[in-house]
Amino acid sequence: MTLYQLKPAFQRLLQPLIRGCVHARITPNQLTTLALLLACVAGSLVIWAPLAWLLWVYPLLMLLRMALNALDGMLARQTNQQSSFGALWNELADVLSDLVMVLPWLLRWPEYALPILLFCVGALLVEFAGVLALSVNASRRFDGPFGKSDRALFAALWVMAMALAAPAVLMTASLAIALLLMLMTVYNRLRHAYREAQSTGC
Repeated sequence: MTLYQLKPAFQRLLQPLIRGCVHARITPNQLTTLALLLACVAGSLVIWAPLAWLLWVYPLLMLLRMALNALDGMLARQTNQQSSFGALWNELADVLSDLVMVLPWLLRWPEYALPILLFCVGALLVEFAGVLALSVNASRRFDGPFGKSDRALFAALWVMAMALAAPAVLMTASLAIALLLMLMTVYNRLRHAYREAQSTGC
């Protein structure tokens, strides 16, 4: 089970916003860029904002990022604005967003440096595995259990727990579990990509 499986229902909730984007002449690439900027703001808040702010603002920014990540693709498909540049920018912006929303944790909570760095490496591997499927003529993989939306939700909950002074052992264990789930996700994406490629004779 992954949040990606809930994406259709989430998209239906966001559908009314598409008309607003069209009316305001907002492009999919602008939404992608805005999602990255929100991740940058979230990361900046981790460095300097009071913990009370992080408890509420960081999760809100993660939710807005998830909404924008869904909206950019919806807008591109429904208004025929899909492009090679947009696809490339979307993939790059997703990876950058993961890094800028998590790496600042190192400055605020350096005692968790190793698990935080491993979390970032895991996130990179997950997205790389998804894109790597294209190299064997398989479809871009979004298999779980710890895709982009799951990581954003985890990041929001982790920061909230830190703001509430959760026990250190719990925070370290949660990062270890997240890393394990990301490794499972890498395996699932590569396995499904391989099977798809084999079924098409590639």
